[in-house]
Formats: sequence, structure tokens, C-alpha cells
Amino acid sequence: MSTNFQLGFQDGASPLMEQLLFFHDHAMLVLIMITLLVGYMMLSLFFSVYVHRFLLEGQVIETVWTIFPAFILIFIALPSLRLLYLLDEVNDPCLTLKVVGHQWYWSYEYSDFEDVGFDSYMIPESDLDLSGFRLLDVDNRLILPIDAQIRILVTASDVLHAWAVPSLGVKVDAIPGRLNQIGFVLSRSGLFYGQCSEICGVNHSFMPIVVEGIESESFLDWLVNYI
Repeated sequence: MSTNFQLGFQDGASPLMEQLLFFHDHAMLVLIMITLLVGYMMLSLFFSVYVHRFLLEGQVIETVWTIFPAFILIFIALPSLRLLYLLDEVNDPCLTLKVVGHQWYWSYEYSDFEDVGFDSYMIPESDLDLSGFRLLDVDNRLILPIDAQIRILVTASDVLHAWAVPSLGVKVDAIPGRLNQIGFVLSRSGLFYGQCSEICGVNHSFMPIVVEGIESESFLDWLVNYI
């Protein structure tokens, strides 16, 4: 039986995650250039036979290698700050969802509609279909429309949890007595898996998250059938 695994990030399913991937590539490019430059200079020093008995200082080169790294840091910091503000911004949400973490399952409430909410438990391995994912599939998926601004309000009823879906670029701490929020937009339909990212107890690894992104018309049909 073959084992599939993925190195690196998951494919982005939201504009925020795509921006995170772009920034990662941007930072890695800078790090690779610095590593190559420093490596070349070290090798050239190792194999150089040139010496200068009377060299005491070099103010010009010292000034250059002090200012140049500062510009590199600015080159990394400005996109990072922009992305930080984008991740924190929630603009005119079309749908508000309340997420409550319990030991050890999630509760979802669609705040814009009455009596629309459910608990989401992990499917035990004994009840799992052959097409399911062990420790990742749930009995009730979180249904969300694509191409719509969604606001997630996250809290917990007992201990610390963290609602995280890597392909959406979302990770929010669920803290008892505190309400955290984050906004995102699903850019494509599909199933997106996540897990609690806080060590919340003995069954920490058994409270997965499954987000199902569907078209807006299909989402309205699902709401009508649910109500």
C-alpha cells in the first residue's frame, strides 16, 4: 500500500493563504541569496592566499555591510506588516459563524439564522468508509459558501483550543470567556481539513475540522433543507 505525503504548505484555498504562500516564497528567495553570498565569501577567504600586513580598518566596507542588511530587513518587513493587517481585517461579512471548542469536539452556530447549528464529532475508525481519512473526517461538516466574506467567532467552553485550517490560512485560539474573530473568503469549492492546534487534553488529536465549500445557490438550498 502506497503512502502519500506532502512536503511544505497545502494548496491555498483562500486569498489570505495565497498571500501567505507568496510571502513565504519572497522570504525564502532573500534567505537563499544571503546564504549564497555569505557562502561564496567564506569559500573565497578559505582559499585566498592574499594577505595585507598593514590593514587596520575599512570604514567604507563596514558602512556598506551595516546599511545593506538594514535594507534587506525592510524589504522583508514591509510585506510582512501588510500581510499582518490583512489577516486581522474583517470587512462587511456576508455570513457570521460562531465556533465553540469542547473536550473534544466542535460546535457550530450560524448566527445569521435561527436554529441552525450542530456539533461536529470525529468519525471513529470502525465506522469510517474506505474513502474517508482516519482521524480527519467528521460526522457533520462545516458548510460554507465560496466567494463570500465569512466571519468566524471562536471561543471555548472548557479549556484552550485552536481552530485551524491550513489550506485557508486560518488559525484562531479558542479561549474560555473570550471571543476571537477572523475573516476569510473561500476561493474554490472542495473539502478542507484541519485540526485543533492547541494541546487541550488527552484526546487532543481527536477533534478534527472539515470545511466544505460549495456554491452560494447550493448553500441556500442546504439552509432551506436544514431549517
